[in-house]
Amino acid sequence: MQLGITGLAKTGKTTLFNLLTSSHEATDKFAKSTESHVAIAKVPDRRLDALATLYEPQKLTPATIQFVDIPGVEHRAGGFDLNLVQLREVDALVHVVRAFEDPDILHPQGSIDTARDIASLDLDLILADLEIVERRLARLEQSQKRGLTADEARERELLDETIRPALEAETPLRTMELADAAERRLRGFQLLSAKPMLVVLNVAEDELGAASQVPSVGSGPAREVVVMSLPIEDEIAQLPPAEQRDFLSALGLEQASLDRAIRAAYHLLGLISFFTVGQDEVRAWTIRRGTSARRAGAAIHSDIERGFIRAEVVPWEEILERKSIAACRDAGTLRLEGKEYVVADGEIVHFRFNV
Repeated sequence: MQLGITGLAKTGKTTLFNLLTSSHEATDKFAKSTESHVAIAKVPDRRLDALATLYEPQKLTPATIQFVDIPGVEHRAGGFDLNLVQLREVDALVHVVRAFEDPDILHPQGSIDTARDIASLDLDLILADLEIVERRLARLEQSQKRGLTADEARERELLDETIRPALEAETPLRTMELADAAERRLRGFQLLSAKPMLVVLNVAEDELGAASQVPSVGSGPAREVVVMSLPIEDEIAQLPPAEQRDFLSALGLEQASLDRAIRAAYHLLGLISFFTVGQDEVRAWTIRRGTSARRAGAAIHSDIERGFIRAEVVPWEEILERKSIAACRDAGTLRLEGKEYVVADGEIVHFRFNV
């Protein structure tokens, strides 16, 4: 799964990318990159840390998520100049929005206005989608002369009666509730306003712990908002863990905003983690919410899916309480589940299979 970090230049995009992925791309005020950067971020998970403390494994493997730092877009009359090709390749978008003043670097639109910047990007995504939809409808209209197939007729109905009217009303497609069949039909178009979006508001340091001062931009379906002060997050990330806690406490925060941003991105994609445990390795495996036990096994190895027999499942809290899978079995809290069982977030799963 891949998230693309976008937004105007000098909003803190590359600083966020570096923090998420422990990268070291240039971030000084006057640096400008024309290349995309790709790297992996580890998903923080207190459950995994607790299991590692119990098992003391030789190896600890967290879930991961991939981020792409797309070069900062330029402002033009009426919107942004977007790299549409790169944006279409990612599964979700991270829009970094500047919510702080800096006398050395003027905002491209002359003032700080987070709601305006968010709406401007949304409108550009919508217009790009509308162009694709209208082009496809024009081709279907030409095909009408030979007669549309049943599949083409359903596609034209969806685009003409649902999707185009929504885009013309400047409604991002991510806010719409569509039937599963309609969503599958739209996937091939890679429509940008349908992609989930995480908005990162990059605020000044003195506003980080003062919620009343943070600009309100709301949230909604397939959109989440995280407030960060990226220079402070950069300082926090370089401190030892004990000092990090003290620093956060002084700012009035319970956890680093960076951790919340990664978890929000993970959640935005509809992802969850299940665990495998042992003294050799404690590991988090990433699956989509709603995945069956048999399909979940494929995250580990295709042989598990092919030769699936059953899954032994226990909640992670039970393992911590009873200290072992054997003790959970004796207490009756370990369950045997079949191939259609839907794996829940945080469960420990041991697969039985034969190939």
